[in-house]
Formats: sequence, structure tokens, C-alpha cells
Amino acid sequence: MRCVNPVVFRQAASRFATGVAVLTTLDERDEVRGMTANSFVTISLMPPTVLVSVKPGKMHRAISARGRYGVNVLPEGGKGLSKHFAGGPSVDVPPDCEIASGLPRLSGCVAFFACEVTRVVDVSDHSLFIAEVSNCDYCDDLPLVFFSSRYHLGPGIPVDR
Repeated sequence: MRCVNPVVFRQAASRFATGVAVLTTLDERDEVRGMTANSFVTISLMPPTVLVSVKPGKMHRAISARGRYGVNVLPEGGKGLSKHFAGGPSVDVPPDCEIASGLPRLSGCVAFFACEVTRVVDVSDHSLFIAEVSNCDYCDDLPLVFFSSRYHLGPGIPVDR
């Protein structure tokens, strides 16, 4: 099989618009752990099943230990939260969350999914955490969108022009 140039692959993949979500769980000390992800995929309606892709690290260890995670779909004004959970934590304003279905739920998220891991599949340098959704809710606010390596508001309006 021919090897694809990783830079070209990344650029091509960035042309697929995705929502922006923050995965949340509790670690072994019951402290909130979170990470920004755009690799959230719905798999099935019966039973409701989703997957996320996580590379080894603190979040991977916490999800593996708990066997549960939450998916918080960010609202169009959630760029700061996305950056916070992508490795640029803001000490000025900690994220506001509550515990819902035993998992951290970020305030103001567009949708929330409480997920129970049913299977883990290791693929290259990531693990796919496949889970059944035990609870979810949503509102009709517009989501934050990521396209062409940039954040966008609603229907294609770039956030960082």
C-alpha cells in the first residue's frame, strides 16, 4: 500500500467540518478531567452507541479506569473552552460544570452524552472508546464548528478572521 503524505492527509481531513466537543470524566481522585476532541462519532441508534478517539495520556487513563466519559458539544461561543481543554488551561476562569449522570457536564453545552464504555479498540497511536449512551440532553443553540483548521460560528462564519 502506498503511504500518503501526512501533511496532505491532515489538510485534506481538515476539509471535513466537525463539531467541537470536550470529553469529560472523573479521575481516580474524583477530579474533573477533560480534553477537546473533534473525533466524536455516532455509530448506532439501537442501542445508542458512540465512539471517541483518545491518545495515551491522562484522559486515556481516566476513561480506562472509570469506564465512562461525557461528551459536551460546545456552543458557538465555546472557543475559549475548546482551547482550555486542548492544553491551554485558563487559570483566570475555571470551566463551570456540574455532575450529571455521574459525569462532569459543562455549563452551556449544546448537547451532552453520558457514555458507558463497552469496547476499546487500539488503532495506531490512539484508542477508540466505543460506548453506549446511558443519558443525553440538548438545546437548540448553534454549535461551534471546526473546518479547515479554524473555528467557525454557525453557518460558516470564521471566528478568527
